[in-house]
Amino acid sequence: MLEVPPNAWDAGNGAAMRMAPVALFTLAEGPLLARCAVEQAHLTHHHALSDAACVLVGSLVHLGCLGLSRERMLRRASALVAAYPTFRYDPYHGLATGYVVDTLQTVLHHFFATRSFEECLVATVNQGGDADTTGAIAGTIAGAYYGLEDIPRRWMRKLDRALVQELDALSLRLVDLSPIARGEPPVLA
Repeated sequence: MLEVPPNAWDAGNGAAMRMAPVALFTLAEGPLLARCAVEQAHLTHHHALSDAACVLVGSLVHLGCLGLSRERMLRRASALVAAYPTFRYDPYHGLATGYVVDTLQTVLHHFFATRSFEECLVATVNQGGDADTTGAIAGTIAGAYYGLEDIPRRWMRKLDRALVQELDALSLRLVDLSPIARGEPPVLA
């Protein structure tokens, strides 16, 4: 297996930003998600906080894609905070740095404090700091929960159509490889 050695300074947010494909490939299979999330994380980030953040992001994508409630998603986020109190996001401290804890606090705060994809993403990105990564993670979670239909059309019109089609096709291929597509019953984290 390819991985970097454990490092006290590897609690960055880059591995959590890469979770969308992992979540789609493992859709509805929590133990597989946990294994794949950590394996992809350790390519560049080998730290317990990064691992926990990756698994949470993937779990929230699973719950959102499966149409489960925000309350269920909130319970999952609360379980992370119970296990790792450093991720506590209420009250929100207003930091949006490259540190995975600050990133997850920002994303979770804005996801649970807003009521639409646009509101969540705009609030998250406008927090500043490492806005591209926090925005990517917030967009992944909010997109899974709200769905494509909630992304503003004016935003979609600005995107390259060929790229959107390619990403759509790749996403569907990942879901087609997932346990749920094979008819396996959901095993959620």
